[in-house]
Amino acid sequence: MNSLELVDSFSEFKELKNIDKQTMQRVLEDVFRSMLKKKFNTDEHIDIIVNIDKGDVQIFLNKEIVDDGEVEDSNTEIAYSDAVKIEPDFEIGEEVTEEFKFGDFGRRNVLSLRQNLISRIMELEKDNLYKVYKERIGEIITGEVYQVWKKEIMVLDDEGNELLLPKSEQIPSDYFKKGETVRAVVAKVDMRNSSPVIILSRTAPEFLERLFELEVPEVFDGLITIKKIVREPGERAKVAVESYDDRVDPVGACVGMKGSRIHGIVRELRNENIDVINYTNNSQLLISRALSPAKISSIEINEEDGRAKVFLKPDQVSLAIGRGGHNIKLAGRLCGYELDVYRDGEVDIEDVDLEEFADEIDGWIIDELKAVGCDTAKSVLELKAEDLVQRTDLEQETVEEVLRILRSEFE
Repeated sequence: MNSLELVDSFSEFKELKNIDKQTMQRVLEDVFRSMLKKKFNTDEHIDIIVNIDKGDVQIFLNKEIVDDGEVEDSNTEIAYSDAVKIEPDFEIGEEVTEEFKFGDFGRRNVLSLRQNLISRIMELEKDNLYKVYKERIGEIITGEVYQVWKKEIMVLDDEGNELLLPKSEQIPSDYFKKGETVRAVVAKVDMRNSSPVIILSRTAPEFLERLFELEVPEVFDGLITIKKIVREPGERAKVAVESYDDRVDPVGACVGMKGSRIHGIVRELRNENIDVINYTNNSQLLISRALSPAKISSIEINEEDGRAKVFLKPDQVSLAIGRGGHNIKLAGRLCGYELDVYRDGEVDIEDVDLEEFADEIDGWIIDELKAVGCDTAKSVLELKAEDLVQRTDLEQETVEEVLRILRSEFE
């Protein structure tokens, strides 16, 4: 391999992404110096000049001029008679600088040098990619779907870096095809087998927060603060917002005129219902707002066990619980309390508390029914079996048996 071939082999590294010229120059010099040190057992007499722009490398050997016949190491010393052929004015004790030709390396050494260079550049690229994305955790990335697998999809960013979006970090209704554009937030960056693995997420609360920053200028500018976000990806989300400027309505600004701002976010999240509420330090008021659209009659908070009893009119119970229990579950997470729903109003003297059936219905089943607001026999019978199966973790057969027992009480 001659010098031109060697220079050509380096030209492919000139425009490497994420690697600045100074770093590239240092790596090239280190690789050459390491090879030359093996050849000469020292590198003190060697100067290496790297020109990244031209893809050129020059190596110079500095040799001391000694008397004829006293040359002990031809790599570091040169005879006086040979030195004056280069420059007649040279004297003994001075230094002569000679350019080292690539051909003197030998083909095997040149190939080894090239492999070492590729290895160093790859390591450098991996380290830089890790550092860059480590600093971008929590940022939104827009990429192109490159490969779709059963458990994850591969996404390429603008620079062709490979990012992973696992199935567990996708919204349940997400469906991507190769070539489509996808937006997600950088969730974490791991090192596996010395290679950086960038994990994206569309289910993280940070993704929804970044979307609000993109769609709502007041959030981006800091006029509105997002205090907390809780999500059931693809189903429902609750966002507590606060404004330190009395002139700014945080909820109205986030929703936009006729929902113009929130609609873009909802579409991105596959029609996920988003409730935006005003944040407050008043726990009772926050719970009341979080359970919207249900209207609360009264609330009893027990700070010791972190639970809150919520009393509602019978027709508001299903609204508070929501489809699949998502509304009450998210409200509890947003407020930091376990919420127990109770029916308020006059007690039906013909109704029977579920605890009265403890000898026929297991306690854990009664607890499941109470968790969705059904604490009396009639409140259970008002619902269809399908609704009870969907709202609770009970099997169809169990629900039907419970309904049979409760109906027999009134028959």
